[in-house]
Amino acid sequence: MRNVFKYSAIGVVVVAIGMQFVRPARTNPPIDPVRDIARQSSFPPNVHALLERACFDCHSNHTRWPWYSALAPASWMVVDDVTKGRKHLNFSEWEGYTVGRRLSKLETLIGEVDKGTMPPRTYLLLHGDAALSPAERAIVVGWAEGLSDSLVAANK
Repeated sequence: MRNVFKYSAIGVVVVAIGMQFVRPARTNPPIDPVRDIARQSSFPPNVHALLERACFDCHSNHTRWPWYSALAPASWMVVDDVTKGRKHLNFSEWEGYTVGRRLSKLETLIGEVDKGTMPPRTYLLLHGDAALSPAERAIVVGWAEGLSDSLVAANK
């Protein structure tokens, strides 16, 4: 019985070490200031601060990679979350979206922030400072609704 435990433990250690050699790329693509949402004159500093704190790690090219994102299997999950987040909405690529796509993304942002599903609970477990209070959610939603209204008005 001891040999089974011993060899199982050795096997687990070997697999854990081997996993460290399978590393996904933790990238922050170059930021073109012309495409970044911060370029907009209607982007208030308080909204920027809230989005930076709660959203930019997954929804921009400004990702701050935490220490555990270098360790498998956490690295696989973190890189996958960031890749998916950027695919859904990337504030660093905002100016590259069509007006229709911006409106769609704002509608999704409004719904998810208003319901409190963004940032997700799994993210908040390790990043408690990213949580948005009801007042902060109202600020973000109000800004997004205003931006949506101005996009619609400018494109009539």
